Amino acid sequence: MTGKKVYIETYGCQMNVADSEVVLSILKKDGYEIIEDISSADVILVNTCSVRENAEERIIGRLGEFKRHKMNNPDVVVGVLGCMAEKFRTKLFTDEKFNFKNYSITDIVVGPDEYRKLPDLVSNAWHGEKGIAVKLSRVENYDDITPLRKSGISAWISVMRGCDKFCSFCVVPFTRGRERSRPLQNIIDEVETLARTGYKEITLLGQNVNSYSDGNFDFADLIQKTARVDRNIRILFTTSHPQDMSDKLIDIIATEPNIAKYIHLPVQSGSDRILNLMNRNHDSDYYFKLIAKIKNFIPQVSLSTDIITGYPSETETDHQLTIELLKEVKFDGAFMFAYSPRENTKAFSVPDDVSYEEKIRRLNEIIELQNKISLANNTELIGQKVKVLIEGYSKKTKDELKGRTDRNKKVVFPKNGHDIGEYTEVLIARANSATLFGSPPDEHLRNGHERAGPPA
Repeated sequence: MTGKKVYIETYGCQMNVADSEVVLSILKKDGYEIIEDISSADVILVNTCSVRENAEERIIGRLGEFKRHKMNNPDVVVGVLGCMAEKFRTKLFTDEKFNFKNYSITDIVVGPDEYRKLPDLVSNAWHGEKGIAVKLSRVENYDDITPLRKSGISAWISVMRGCDKFCSFCVVPFTRGRERSRPLQNIIDEVETLARTGYKEITLLGQNVNSYSDGNFDFADLIQKTARVDRNIRILFTTSHPQDMSDKLIDIIATEPNIAKYIHLPVQSGSDRILNLMNRNHDSDYYFKLIAKIKNFIPQVSLSTDIITGYPSETETDHQLTIELLKEVKFDGAFMFAYSPRENTKAFSVPDDVSYEEKIRRLNEIIELQNKISLANNTELIGQKVKVLIEGYSKKTKDELKGRTDRNKKVVFPKNGHDIGEYTEVLIARANSATLFGSPPDEHLRNGHERAGPPA
């Protein structure tokens, strides 16, 4: 038992959040105390993202700030985990951009499939030995490790790891490896445990989650069986690839009452030429037909997407096709980014010929349009009652609560005696592009059951 204190910061996707929970579980079992205050840490870990350049720049900035902690306490161990560990490897020890004025910051480098080695690597670091473990696995899914979750309301469950799609812009297959899925029963057992301990929401995670297959069951089977464990638990999933969004899956989302009517379906571009260069394996016509099918099966569905603007050779015509796609689909939200080259990807060898200024102009145009669409979609909900899972207090005051709807829309409303972890019904009074605002009506849902009003 070490008695040492470990602090972790997590950047990037929800999969990284789930991975950090696995890391903390491994270290706690080895005797570490998990802390929230970096100033008293014996071990500082940062779980990183490499999907975009700005994500990496944030981590580099944080490493510079960790230097102060190492100077105050030379024995503190700093570890870089996740995608940047897999991508940069020994450069994190030697490259000057990760080490400031020849001051070595990083002691251990651990990729997404090597977290079991962390206790030994940290122990060795205290004896002056820098350590690295970055081998990608064909089988590692951390099936036997119960994640150390902070929230008692919402839980992430990684059902598969890696990706086989090899989109030309994406570094994920090189930092997280090839697809492998957990056995369905193993996942169901985890869901049943979460249900017994009172969780109200579960998100099934994978880099390409709807390509899940354990050999006997596909993702549609998995999400249906997950939903039927406990009808009081809301089920979500992310992230999907259009190519793997089957009719069977759409039908199950539509018919299972506690599967959220929300689908995140990245399109990346509205131009068929750019989609082909991106190796997306679908064109805009396929995507439009898929969206129409989803809306037909699930009329109240909420849709979100990913957009990359300024991909190499993208013209103004290509850009306008993306604009038209946004206008046609009317997504409720979108993650929108300017293209940045990623080492090892196919696109990295292609000249990045769209200027930074033009990328930002196009990105701003996309963001402005999407904000207008999101506002229009949210405005349509004014005057309607929505069922909300209460997740916490609003940022402004503890007199207000925040939560999300069945369509994954954020709602802020007066507390009025409600508690975190409840389901309640909220009447929407106003909206902006990101948030709905409301007050509870006289009658509302509490924990999924109608609560009677006062006696007549």
